[in-house]
Amino acid sequence: MNRLIPRIGAAIVSITVFLFAIFMIVNFLFGSYIVCMLLPIGYMMMTAGFHDESAKNVRVSANLGMAFSVIYAVLIFLVYFAQTTSVRLEEMSIQAVKLLDYQRGSLLFYYDLLGYGMMALSTFFTGLAMKSESKADRWIKCLMMIHGVFFIGCFIMPMTGAFTSMASGESSKSGTIALLFWCAYFLPIGALSFRHFGKEK
Repeated sequence: MNRLIPRIGAAIVSITVFLFAIFMIVNFLFGSYIVCMLLPIGYMMMTAGFHDESAKNVRVSANLGMAFSVIYAVLIFLVYFAQTTSVRLEEMSIQAVKLLDYQRGSLLFYYDLLGYGMMALSTFFTGLAMKSESKADRWIKCLMMIHGVFFIGCFIMPMTGAFTSMASGESSKSGTIALLFWCAYFLPIGALSFRHFGKEK
């Protein structure tokens, strides 16, 4: 069970990241919001598996990876549950739209970036705690730790006003390209983790 659950989680991560990329390309926003709520579930399951494998001397790093994964999940659920309920179903004032509508570069858009910043910290500390027993494991460890660099952009850039023109057409295209790049980067982490947890110990 300690390997089956994280393997299922890694499968969820791989599938949701792939679907997110497809939905971004075809501009199916509702679908992308749904898979964004499934991704944290799979990610926490996968991270819990790496936490369980960690040695005692790196347990602090593994604990931090797990803790940041939970913060990531809470922020992402708040953002996308709001998009699929209040924003989609209710008539809102202009002020409410500015606060809640993800597509308008709202406060929740910045919370989304903060959430993925927390995910980046989670992957860094989880990767730091990982054992490297094979070439594939070394790839996972390396990809997770490098992914930690995304924290800087997710945390600092919103404070610079870099995303204030988010609603414009050109900015939106740039954002889509950036998200597709992220998908291409993160998909191997899910796929290699699925393979990792499928091996007998």
